[in-house]
Amino acid sequence: MGANTGADEKKLERLKELTAKLKEAAKAYYAEDREVMSNLEYDRLYDELLSLENETGITLAGSPTQRVGYEAAESLPKERHAAPMLSLDKTKSREELAEWLGDQEGLLSIKLDGLTVVLTYRGGRLFKAVTRGDGEVGEVITENAKAFTNVPLAIPFEGELVLRGEAVISYADFDRINEKIEAEAATLGRTDELGYKNPRNLCSGSVRQLDPKVTAERSVRFIAFSLVTAEGADFKDSHEEEFIFLKKLGFEVVPYVRVGAADVVDAVGRYEREIPEMPVPSDGLVLLMDGISYGASLGRTAKFPRNAIAFKWMDAQAETELLQIEWSASRTGLLNPVAVFSPVELEGTTVRRASVHNLSIVKSLELGIGDRILVYKANMIIPQIADNLTRSGSAAIPESCPVCGGKTLIKGDEQVQVLYCPNPDCAAKRIKAFSMFVSRPAMGIDGLSEMSLEKLISAGLIHEFADIYRLSGKRGEIAGLDGFGEKSADKLLAAIEKSRKTTPDRVLAAVGIPGVGPAGARILCRRYAGDIARIREAGEEELSETDGIGPVLASQIRSFFENESNSAMFDRLLAELSVDAGAFAAAPADSPVSGKTFVVTGSLSHFENRDALKRFIEERGGKVTGSVTKKTDYLINNDAASTSSKNKKAAELGIPILTEEGFLEMIGEDA
Repeated sequence: MGANTGADEKKLERLKELTAKLKEAAKAYYAEDREVMSNLEYDRLYDELLSLENETGITLAGSPTQRVGYEAAESLPKERHAAPMLSLDKTKSREELAEWLGDQEGLLSIKLDGLTVVLTYRGGRLFKAVTRGDGEVGEVITENAKAFTNVPLAIPFEGELVLRGEAVISYADFDRINEKIEAEAATLGRTDELGYKNPRNLCSGSVRQLDPKVTAERSVRFIAFSLVTAEGADFKDSHEEEFIFLKKLGFEVVPYVRVGAADVVDAVGRYEREIPEMPVPSDGLVLLMDGISYGASLGRTAKFPRNAIAFKWMDAQAETELLQIEWSASRTGLLNPVAVFSPVELEGTTVRRASVHNLSIVKSLELGIGDRILVYKANMIIPQIADNLTRSGSAAIPESCPVCGGKTLIKGDEQVQVLYCPNPDCAAKRIKAFSMFVSRPAMGIDGLSEMSLEKLISAGLIHEFADIYRLSGKRGEIAGLDGFGEKSADKLLAAIEKSRKTTPDRVLAAVGIPGVGPAGARILCRRYAGDIARIREAGEEELSETDGIGPVLASQIRSFFENESNSAMFDRLLAELSVDAGAFAAAPADSPVSGKTFVVTGSLSHFENRDALKRFIEERGGKVTGSVTKKTDYLINNDAASTSSKNKKAAELGIPILTEEGFLEMIGEDA
C-alpha cells in the first residue's frame, strides 16, 4: 500500500462537504427556482472540488463534476460470486464472545440491517456492483450503485479492488419515503396499499430497482464492512489497516473499536447504549479477528467462516396488561392499531405503546383488553408485542372512524387485512390542508409537522383549524402521545400561542381559499387595508377589479365565503386570533415602493429571508415577482457583481441592481 494512496482526513472531509453543498445548490437552482449561492461562489467551490478530486483521485457519487446518466434495465442480470458469501455463527452471550476471541486482538463493529452489496473497481473506476443474493449468485445492480448517495465512482487505486458493504436507508428517510408511498397510493385509489414494513425491506426494494432514478430518490447509503481483494496492496496482516485504507479511498466504513478479550463485555455495553440513537438500523454486532493470516488459518465450516462471529441482542421482554387499542387514522384512510399497555421498562426506557401494524395482526394475536401480553424492543429500538398470554380475542373492531365518525370498511385478503375510513371529508385525510395552515407563509406555527398533525388528528384533538388554538387545555393528552412528552408539548403550545397574534394576510393564506396563496392574500389586504370583513363582503365584480385578482379568482373567493360551512369555520377561527391590520392600513400611497415591481435573489443579511423582504415591499404598496422582465423596476441582490442569470438579464434591460442597504436607503429606512 503506497504512502501516497488516498486522501488525508481533512481533504476527504472537505471533498464530501463540497460535493454535498454543490449538489444542494444545483438542486435549488434547477429544480426549485431559487439560488442559495451566487454563480461566482458556485464556480469557486466547483473549482476547489475539481482540484481536490484530481489531487486525491476520489470522485463521489453525485459529484457535480460528473454527468452520470441513469439507464433503466429491463431486468437485473444474475452473476456468480468469485467466492461464496457465508453467514456468520451467532451468540447472544457477551462472555461467550470474549471467550471466542481468546488471546487475539479483534475489531468489534456494528452489524447493519440492510442489503449486502459487493463492489468491484478496475483502473480506479467503479466497474461492477452485485447484491449478495443467496450467497452464491447475486443480481448485478451497477447503475443503481452509482445512484447511492456516497459511493465513490472513482478512487486513487489502479489495481482491482473488491469490497463488501451494507446498503442502508436511515430511519428518517424510511419515514419520509413511506409517507410519500402511502399518499401516492391513496391518490390513485389504492387505499389498502401499505408502505414498507421496515428500513431493510425498503432498502432491498430500492437497491434492486430496474430504474436507477428511483434508487437515487431513496437516499441509499453504502457502508463498507469487508475488503475482499486489493491487488498488490500490503495491509501488514491487519484487517484494521484494510479499514483505514478504505477510508482513505473515500468509502464510509462501519463503526468499529479494537478490543481484546478483557475489553469485549464493556465494548458491547457501550454499543448497547449507542445503537438506539443511531440514524440507521442495526441488528447486532460483529467481532472479527484482526490478524488476517491467523484468521485465514482457522478455515471455515460448511456454513460459517471461523475468523468472525456475530453477536445478537437478547431481546429483553416484559409482561404487562393491555389497556386499550387505539386506532390511529392516517391521511390515506387507513386506521392503524396501536396497543396501549401498563408502562414497562425496556432497554433503559419506559414503554407504553406499540404499533400492531394492521387488523390481521390484531386477529392473529387474539388481542383483548385486559390480556397479559409480552412486549419487547425489536433491535432495542421499536416496541413490539412478542406474544399474548391470555388470547381472549375480545378486542372490538371499530365500526366508525375515531376522527370523523364515518362507517369503516375492512379491506384486503386472508393474508393482510386493514381497516379503512372511506369518508373523503375525514379530517385525517385533510392533513395537507392543516399542514398549509401551520406553514411559515401562513400561520407560522413551528413544531407542527405533518406527522405531529396526524397524531393530534388521530387522537381526536383536532377537527378544524380553530381546534389548534384550543389545545392549551389538553397539555396532558398531547404529552402522552407517541413521540411527544412534556417538553415537546410545552414547546408546541408556546408556538401556537405566539401565532395567535397575526396579520390578516396570513389568515387568508392559511384557510385554503382556492387560488389564494400568500401573494394573493397580500394583494387583497392592500386593496382593503387589511379589513377582513370588507373582503368577505365584497362582490365578484368589485374583487375582480383588484389588480392581480381577476374574475376567476374573484368567483372562487366569493364562493368560499358564501359557503355556510366555510363562513362558520372562519368565524370560529377568528374568535381565537388577534388580527393586526396596521401594516396594511398604514401603507402610504406616496411610498417610494408603491407601484414598483421588484425581483429578489441571493442571500440576505438585514431581512430574515426573502419572504420577509417580499412582505416588507408588498406592505408598502410594491410588487415582487420571480423573474426579471421589462416590467421589473429593480433587482435586489447583495452580490451586485454576480454573473447569475437574473443579474445578466437586469444588465441587458438596464434595470438597476440594488443591495439591501441600497434599497433601504432609497426608501428612507435605516439599514
